[in-house]
Amino acid sequence: MHIDPATLPRLFHGGAPDLKPGDLIVPGPPHVIDGCDICAARAAGQAYTVPGIGVIDPPTGRPDRVYVTSDREYARHYASRWVLGDLYAVQLTTDVEESTEDLFPTWCAPYAVVTGVITRAVRLTDGQRRTLNRRWGALESARRREAYGIGRGHSERAALDEDSPR
Repeated sequence: MHIDPATLPRLFHGGAPDLKPGDLIVPGPPHVIDGCDICAARAAGQAYTVPGIGVIDPPTGRPDRVYVTSDREYARHYASRWVLGDLYAVQLTTDVEESTEDLFPTWCAPYAVVTGVITRAVRLTDGQRRTLNRRWGALESARRREAYGIGRGHSERAALDEDSPR
């Protein structure tokens, strides 16, 4: 399905440092930081699971695409995974697809154009990481509930039970 880039909200990308407005962000190999379990799992093509939360940042299904999001904190997460990674405002101009992989609102395209630098050398505090992980877990739980048709209110279930033959 074709998506008109002009209809998208403000977009962010967190990644390699030192880009400037007008630079292109293109697909590359998975970025791995020594000691980062999530990075190592992605590079191995595996999903990393956080106990009590679920899968965090699974490997991309489209390594030929650049991913961007309208969720600033989600983009900050990716910037923080680089040593001195930056958060950018970006624009997509062609061949835009909505990502079906991400729980956060995300789109992908062959490249993105940097329109501004939001934050250089992004670092997340432990509290910011916990908050993002909780949001990630809540989105994953909502996706599972939707997939299995769970989430009807108690009164709806009771009404359904009353209508059921006994």
